[in-house]
Amino acid sequence: MTEEEKKPDFLGLVLRVGLFILIGWLSFIILANVLAVVTGSLLITATMSTFAAACLANAITVRVYERGQLSALGLGWGNTSWREFVLGIGSGAGAACLVLLLPVANGAAAFERVPASEHLWSSLLFVSFVLLFGAFGEEMLFHGYAFQLLIRRLGAFATILPAAVIFGLAHMGNPNSSLLGIGNTMLWGVLFGYAYIRTSALWLPIGLHFGWNVALPMFGQNLSGFTMSVTGYTLHWKAGNLWSGGDYGPEGSLLTTAIVVVLFIVLHRFTVEQE
Repeated sequence: MTEEEKKPDFLGLVLRVGLFILIGWLSFIILANVLAVVTGSLLITATMSTFAAACLANAITVRVYERGQLSALGLGWGNTSWREFVLGIGSGAGAACLVLLLPVANGAAAFERVPASEHLWSSLLFVSFVLLFGAFGEEMLFHGYAFQLLIRRLGAFATILPAAVIFGLAHMGNPNSSLLGIGNTMLWGVLFGYAYIRTSALWLPIGLHFGWNVALPMFGQNLSGFTMSVTGYTLHWKAGNLWSGGDYGPEGSLLTTAIVVVLFIVLHRFTVEQE
């Protein structure tokens, strides 16, 4: 069967994408309300409800239309999967370090001690675990089965940009969200979509997503408005909100805008686009 024959017709595309969105949306609403009561934690509620909703939406639609193949989600494991995942984590964490350590080097920010958990290593492990699930969940939800179908049917440009806008808007309800922060989140959405295009898999975007997300709390910085004081250190900024991101965290800064552009160049340079 040719690639053209594998593409669903317009009605089939609408049914597939519509079912995916319906399952994901309903699942998230129900699970978020349940977890909010059970856990009392906004971070755990947001990450775990997103992960569970993404799993349900992908699992049901892939089971119905693709006979349950993980490769239909971009999660098939191949010879390059481990390299892509590690490259993603390293690039994402490295980008976060640049955004935070360059201001320290030029005197625009400085480390200071803050109250931290008494159980440092268990707290670090728990936060990393939650953020890993969050990265998997968001990538599966925004760049999973429905996204990949639209890529095949409409092309990269017509799919990545709208998906990135939705990804950014989905963060508007986060604590202390800002216009620049939402704009940068949209840029991240474009980058994650581009990472999928380069590899035809989700391992690189998941790695990028997780590497960035897990590095910021290690420096005591807010992540998309969420505060996770686990290491006992934070950065005191002497620069304004345009450079620090304010209470939303570095994702609301011009430094993040610049580093996402750098990451585009890195991905283009060190990855080979897959068919």
